[in-house]
Amino acid sequence: MTGQRVGYTRVSTLEQNTSRQLDGVEVDRVFADHVSGKDLHRPEFEDMLRFVRDGDTVVVHSMDRLARNLDDLRGTVRGLTARGVRVQFVKERLLFTGEDTAMATLLLSVMGAFAEFERALIRERQREGIALAKKRGAYRGRRRSLTPEQVDRLRSGAAAGRAKAELAREFGISRETVYQYLRAGESGTGSAGLAAARG
Repeated sequence: MTGQRVGYTRVSTLEQNTSRQLDGVEVDRVFADHVSGKDLHRPEFEDMLRFVRDGDTVVVHSMDRLARNLDDLRGTVRGLTARGVRVQFVKERLLFTGEDTAMATLLLSVMGAFAEFERALIRERQREGIALAKKRGAYRGRRRSLTPEQVDRLRSGAAAGRAKAELAREFGISRETVYQYLRAGESGTGSAGLAAARG
């Protein structure tokens, strides 16, 4: 008897759409996680592992969606295939059945290593982009909230004619945030109101 085709999808934030990962791929049921790949707790992944049975096929868009790293990938695939569950990776066009040849096992390691390497490159490019943005003064990062006392000192410094860039460095905020605090003071909005407006 032919088992079910069970899809598994994962995106790192709630804003991303999991449905695109298996778009056009026929599955009977989908388990979808909205967590980081590094997250040890993936509730839908754990539910999927409990759900699948001998004869089923787990269908995943790509290797990096299924596992956190290469060791995790190999362990997950071996664990599933040992239970008679096949694992299909759509992007890599690979199917593991538990009766795999040495070449298939090698491919799993090689492709998994490439996926891990690609993630490392993406993280490196992100770090480089942030560093360049910081040099240009274009990186905002997370805004720092000032205490009411700091806001008073900031406004007093500005009233005394101190440069906005100097004040920004002193309080560890951007010049844009300095202007926001000053505008809030001119409009009569307190520091608590400004913090609330910024979320």
